[in-house]
Amino acid sequence: MDFYKPRARNSELDENAESEIRVTDRRRSFLEDDANSGAVAPADSPDLKPTYVADLEARTEAAEKLTQEVQSRFEQLRSQLQRETDDTRQRLNRAADDRAERGKTDFIAGLLPVLDNLQRATEAAESGSTPEQIVEGVRRTAASFESALAAAGVEPLKSVGQEFDPELHDAVETVPVKAGEEGKVVAEYTRGYRIGDRLLRPARVKVGRSSHRMRTAGE
Repeated sequence: MDFYKPRARNSELDENAESEIRVTDRRRSFLEDDANSGAVAPADSPDLKPTYVADLEARTEAAEKLTQEVQSRFEQLRSQLQRETDDTRQRLNRAADDRAERGKTDFIAGLLPVLDNLQRATEAAESGSTPEQIVEGVRRTAASFESALAAAGVEPLKSVGQEFDPELHDAVETVPVKAGEEGKVVAEYTRGYRIGDRLLRPARVKVGRSSHRMRTAGE
């Protein structure tokens, strides 16, 4: 019995070794992993913004919203105030117009008695009344007219015996007077009137002047 087994040939050994040892090339796998690592991150990636920045942005947004609300409220209040101001102005204008109309009506009503007296004086003159009766009618007419002016707030200026005031008097003539009366009104041609602090017309007056000054000027 043959216990010796001849050694296999070299070719057979090489074939068996190739069938048992397998080598895997992992370079392709590494390259694919590197390429995938550079891809764009998914949309649901976490926000890397610092917390204090996000808080600041939130506060800024809240402040802008509050500013808009305040501005809107301000515009509403301004419009409301403008409407109320316009309404008040219109009411005041209407009230002023009503007062002016009432004042004019009252003044005209106060003048009607003057017209009545003038008509009576005319009738008296036409009917052959005496001059004394006509004069009395004219005097009553003047008195009623002065009453109407007083009711309207008109008052006459006191001129005779007063110091000449160019703001109130219009000097028409000067006459020589004795010492101590220079510069005073000695006569009145037409009476001046005022209503309140407003001058309606100045009085046309005659003013006293020193006789000594007049002689000096004549020389």
